[in-house]
Amino acid sequence: MTGHNRVALVTGAGTGIGRAVALALQADGYDVVLAGRRSSEIEATAALAKAGGGLMLPVAADVADEASVKALFERAKSAFGRLDLLFNNAGIFAPGVPLEELPIATWRRVVDINLTGTVLCCQEALRMMKSQHPRGGRIINNGSISAYSPRPNTAAYTATKHAIAGLTKALALEGRGHRIACSQIDIGNAATDLTAAMAAGIKQPGGHIMVEPRMDVAHVASAVLYMANLPLETNVLFMTIKATEMPFEGRG
Repeated sequence: MTGHNRVALVTGAGTGIGRAVALALQADGYDVVLAGRRSSEIEATAALAKAGGGLMLPVAADVADEASVKALFERAKSAFGRLDLLFNNAGIFAPGVPLEELPIATWRRVVDINLTGTVLCCQEALRMMKSQHPRGGRIINNGSISAYSPRPNTAAYTATKHAIAGLTKALALEGRGHRIACSQIDIGNAATDLTAAMAAGIKQPGGHIMVEPRMDVAHVASAVLYMANLPLETNVLFMTIKATEMPFEGRG
């Protein structure tokens, strides 16, 4: 534990990457607000907290709902008084179908959570970071290598993650003069429940099925922790971390 007394907020903290990152931050000494739609899952994350680490505060929230996001950040401010790190991790996939078969309601739900939800959280974080003392903080967005090299039939997910990359650059620019750094981590094949199908084989751009290598999600958590602990005068704008032999370079 570093004893730095900093505060982090992690969305989608109930499972997978969000849980791994939240636990790494807590073990490092951060007080961590755990945001997620399902109370049982974020409470399960809190129960895994390491002795001697920071505090954990589970808060049920839907990032796609503006009022819910405002209440989430108000709870964080009330509990800890400030915010040093926001990890925008909450996100969903859409069914793997051709775009013309994707219901517009499903498209909108993916956009609401993956993109608008991130924007809503960024708005609240920026307000806190600009007004608190000492001023500033860091925002890390969970992007995706799929934004640059899509998988088959993933138009909604790919479009939102491509938009996140643009948002990250825009926020990095807006943060200048306010001691606010914004960065993005693009992750390929972390071993979580969401990627379990890769171990059995998933569809490739050529139409064939192939088993894909995965990596321990702990490596993703370590990478986010590294980015988080940089001084605000230094920023990793984009980081790609992936299973070494997964099909990404040259995918298509």
